[in-house]
Amino acid sequence: MNNNPIGVFDSGLGGISVLKELKALMPYENYIYYGDTFNAPYGIKSDSEIMKYSEKCIKKLLDMRAKAIVIACNTATSVAAKKLRACYNIPIIGIEPAVKPAAVHHPESRVIVMATPVTLKKEKFVHLMKNYSNMAEIIPLPCPGLVEIIERGITEGKEIDNYLKVLLSPFENVKISAVVLGCTHYPHIKNAIKKAFEYEVDIIDGGVGTARETKRRLTIEGLLCGRSENGNIIFMSSSSSKNVLCTMKKLFEL
Repeated sequence: MNNNPIGVFDSGLGGISVLKELKALMPYENYIYYGDTFNAPYGIKSDSEIMKYSEKCIKKLLDMRAKAIVIACNTATSVAAKKLRACYNIPIIGIEPAVKPAAVHHPESRVIVMATPVTLKKEKFVHLMKNYSNMAEIIPLPCPGLVEIIERGITEGKEIDNYLKVLLSPFENVKISAVVLGCTHYPHIKNAIKKAFEYEVDIIDGGVGTARETKRRLTIEGLLCGRSENGNIIFMSSSSSKNVLCTMKKLFEL
């Protein structure tokens, strides 16, 4: 079982940013990445829909003998992770906006949290923000439509730049110290976000922390593989379009 793959799923292409961190930390593991691109984005769906889609993703990965599941989607983690852990007897690791490291490293400053509207409304995020609001000014910033742009494989250029210009216009005369990427799609446009500011801003995402937590859980469960050569990655999608798989591989290699 130790050589079985780690299953990673997201509503679409975003979780590839987490897959890259997992591969960098645990290169000898095998991975299956499943993007539910047919139902993307989750950020505008109801809780019941997100739960239903997440269960389908996990069952698909378990059918392929996944030894652990990484929910590489902030929205799905917020809605479904707790219920899924109660249903399945394998490690299920989620992701959350990296508010803590942002507040710790930038005390008494302004920190923007970019995320989907659904993620920002969930009790999990509200609780997270409350825990660290005494350390820094946490500013939730919903980003409707941004996931859809990235799902089309657009990670740079005029469309992204114009979107960010409008999104960040309220902060033109406000000093921002850090931007937390509260959606796994957003690391794919990290350079564009940096460029949107006229000064240096720390861009923080939760992918590294999720990879570390996955390794920790696998170590505790005795599930780390015993190989010394690089593992394989299988890319899968709920969409029938071959272009989706090409885009997945392209984003992974960036």
